[in-house]
Amino acid sequence: MPGFEVATNFFVVLTVVAGVLVALAVLGALAAACSARARAAWRSLADALGLQALLVAWIVAIVTTTGSLYYSEHLGFVPCELCWYQRILMYPLVIVLGVGWMRRDRRTWMTGLPFVLLGAPLSLYHWLVERVPSFAESSSCSITAPCSAPYFERWGFVTLAWMCLTSFLLIGVLLALTALVGDAQEPGPSVGAAPPRELAEQEIAVP
Repeated sequence: MPGFEVATNFFVVLTVVAGVLVALAVLGALAAACSARARAAWRSLADALGLQALLVAWIVAIVTTTGSLYYSEHLGFVPCELCWYQRILMYPLVIVLGVGWMRRDRRTWMTGLPFVLLGAPLSLYHWLVERVPSFAESSSCSITAPCSAPYFERWGFVTLAWMCLTSFLLIGVLLALTALVGDAQEPGPSVGAAPPRELAEQEIAVP
């Protein structure tokens, strides 16, 4: 197993990359709200990615889950109460997104999105508890595993709570792209083909 510094640097790099992607997605969404060309570009991107966006979201959930288990089970970091709540919302995504991708079901975003909508604000609240005294005072975490004391901090803001927040947000962006996948990618009847009822009537009419 990699040591603390190596693993943490690895996860920090992934967090920064995920944060940049989320920031670009937010800027793109703002542009799409004002421009029809930007909206068309978003839909083209979604159609180009197809269900691969769902696959990437699944990988993000797997990496996040693996990282949390590494810190708690290998390094012995005791999860605080808010950490447990975030785990409750992140861990099921490994199964939900995995099954959805294996079934090639683009409607999986409807199942995964509630976990993101609950998990992202919770992670943000946890991050604020670590930094803002008034938020820390409102927290009911135990003394043995306080929510206001991060186990580590990088670059002045990257903590485990921030990593989890970034993961939820990136998964949300990828699910949004999955939701935009056009119906044209789904198999349909070939051009000029007769509907099933008409085919049945033709077969009956044949002597």
